Amino acid sequence: MKKLLIIRHAKSDWDNMELSDFDRPLNHRGEKNAPEMAQRLLKKHIIPQHLVSSPALRAISTARYFADILGINPEEIQQEKAIYEASFTILLNLINTFDNRFDFIALFGHNPAVTNLVYHLSGKQVYNMPTCSMALIEFPFDEWEYISGNTGDLLWFDFPKSNG
Repeated sequence: MKKLLIIRHAKSDWDNMELSDFDRPLNHRGEKNAPEMAQRLLKKHIIPQHLVSSPALRAISTARYFADILGINPEEIQQEKAIYEASFTILLNLINTFDNRFDFIALFGHNPAVTNLVYHLSGKQVYNMPTCSMALIEFPFDEWEYISGNTGDLLWFDFPKSNG
């Protein structure tokens, strides 16, 4: 069985309009929400074996907070340029290439792709993944390449303003 934890990056800062979209950092709320959400995973013993992130500053910063809380070496976060500005089909193609050594991977990305991906993989309508939200999907496969539309079971969905 494979499990995929899809995480939208935490809230980013729009104060400096001279920064490119790619270089936007987390704002105060994002810096608060990312460790809080990682703590929720830790409390539930939901700990991915591997982290894959967009290299955009707000996404990789979110992934680093999660790595720190979950006891994962931040140097081992796999950065994938394709995640930035990706469609859900590009994300699915990436997922299909994941290393089968890992049965549980967390993917840090951006909207609207992550919201569309959750729906495509599970068939469950998540109308919007708020910043720093998480969706855990389980698949009845031993290889990532078999993951496709409506093959997953949405086990859990959480976001900062929920009660966890």
